[in-house]
Amino acid sequence: MGIATIFAHVSCSDIKVSSAWYEKLFGKPPIRRPMPGLVEWQFTDSAEVQLYEQTEHAGHSILTLGVLPLEPERKRLQQAGLKPDPIEETDGYFIMRIRDPDGNLVVFASAKED
Repeated sequence: MGIATIFAHVSCSDIKVSSAWYEKLFGKPPIRRPMPGLVEWQFTDSAEVQLYEQTEHAGHSILTLGVLPLEPERKRLQQAGLKPDPIEETDGYFIMRIRDPDGNLVVFASAKED
């Protein structure tokens, strides 16, 4: 099997509310709205995020994003009106968490430099 692209999927209860929130999170609007209740962001040729209105699953998604470095990203999110948690140090990584309007968890992860 040759996988070319992976779509991370996040379920939400209100596509309009969540889409606006994720536009702030990602710093850009979605690139596609392929069907009602679905929007997509593309970051590279193989990394995309889908936001899908599916009330019964909203609030149960976890999305982990690799971002370097975290501090400027945290400031950007705060300036956009979002409320990221403080940066935490773990074994080999720095992480920062934030919850979307439905309570889905978004984790930013940054590997420590050697």
